[in-house]
Amino acid sequence: MPNRHPYPHTDLQEVATRNYTAAQLLAALTRDPLPLLPIWAHVIAALDDIEALIDEISGLRAELASVRHQRANALAAMRATLAAHRDGDDDPLYYVRDELHGQTIADRPAGEGR
Repeated sequence: MPNRHPYPHTDLQEVATRNYTAAQLLAALTRDPLPLLPIWAHVIAALDDIEALIDEISGLRAELASVRHQRANALAAMRATLAAHRDGDDDPLYYVRDELHGQTIADRPAGEGR
């Protein structure tokens, strides 16, 4: 059974859509010179920040998924090493070395020698 998140992810597309709708409504409200115009400007600026936060959260989710994948692979390599040691393999650390080598190559920026 795969590990499950203790809480569900927020639907960022839904947040972006609601943010866009709210920004459009506020833009319509600010077309007439109202005494509250400076307050509306602060609200609109806060809504503009949401898009940047959505981008940052999306990037962090992708990075977290990658780290979890690397962790799972490292754990599998450790388990394989322990099993190989238990079975009397001549080189039980092969699995850990291979995984570390693979993760080192994966962490290199594109264009660097492999």
